[in-house]
Amino acid sequence: MSLDRPVAPDPYELLPKAGSFTLTSTDVADGEPLSDDHAFAGGNTSPQLSWSGFPAETKAFVVTCYDPDAPIVSGFYHWNLVNLPVTVTELPAGAGTTERLDNGAFHVRNDFGAKAFGGAAPPPGDQIHRYYFVVHAIDVEALDVDSDATPAVVGFNLAFHTLARAILTPTYQIPE
Repeated sequence: MSLDRPVAPDPYELLPKAGSFTLTSTDVADGEPLSDDHAFAGGNTSPQLSWSGFPAETKAFVVTCYDPDAPIVSGFYHWNLVNLPVTVTELPAGAGTTERLDNGAFHVRNDFGAKAFGGAAPPPGDQIHRYYFVVHAIDVEALDVDSDATPAVVGFNLAFHTLARAILTPTYQIPE
């Protein structure tokens, strides 16, 4: 049951240019399929992420996971972790399970409606979906949003405060 539609462009190519830095993971890799641990119907567990080489003027981070291949115009946000202190450069697997982290960072609602990570969940039989795990290095200690903000409002604020982005793009598909 492929929905027979073209592949969406890289959403970050449409935004203002920003620098880049390194994002690694022991759980996910660029262009490689996610394990079922990171699928909504599987373990629904956010992957381990580590980053380095961000600009010296970075004051905080925002972590997002976005599926531009969802069969809706807006794509689908799976994760928005906002206002991580600049001293945090790694998240263990499962960091997306609590609404607020001990360091003051917090989740805004994903497109499933939860303030947490929501795993991959493409329609069965649909094309391969890409999941953009992005760490945004920002120039303020905190975006001016709270946990009731939408992913769109977080993204709007990121457009004005992102110094650099680190991106990993694994994939996922559910057979028909």
